[in-house]
Amino acid sequence: MSEQAKWYVVHTYSGHENKVKVNIEKMVENRGMEDVILEVRVPMEEKIEIKNGKKRIKESKLFPGYVIVKMVMTDESWYLVRNTRGVTGFVGPSSKPVPLTEDEVRNMGVEIIRHDINFQVGDSVRVISGPFESFIGSIEKINMDKQTFKVLISMFGRETPVELEFHQVETL
Repeated sequence: MSEQAKWYVVHTYSGHENKVKVNIEKMVENRGMEDVILEVRVPMEEKIEIKNGKKRIKESKLFPGYVIVKMVMTDESWYLVRNTRGVTGFVGPSSKPVPLTEDEVRNMGVEIIRHDINFQVGDSVRVISGPFESFIGSIEKINMDKQTFKVLISMFGRETPVELEFHQVETL
């Protein structure tokens, strides 16, 4: 069932994000719904603050007033989250929950989405999205951590290395 889980954005009263996170986690535990509501996050970022010549690292909320929940959308899970104290609703048209896309999840830094790949160095590939769309090249390097390839593309009569994400290419 956890394969069906998607990330949803929940709107909260400003300043209540951490309370909402704790309340949802407690209710999930009490009702044994760990397989339906998998994770609750308040995305944070570290900021370096210099005050009176001293450096301090301060954590601040990336999206004040929002909590991000990884869950399988069922009537019961929707009800539990929606009726948590401090929650004003899900983000989506007329409060109908809309899951985040893989690109949104990746860009927000919520989760690193790992793709299994069947590519090897030396494989010929076609670029299927981005500024180099429809170009053909060969894989020179694979970076699993960044989920990217270095592809040699023939442009203007010479081989040019280009960094592309896994989802931007297909095998020939």
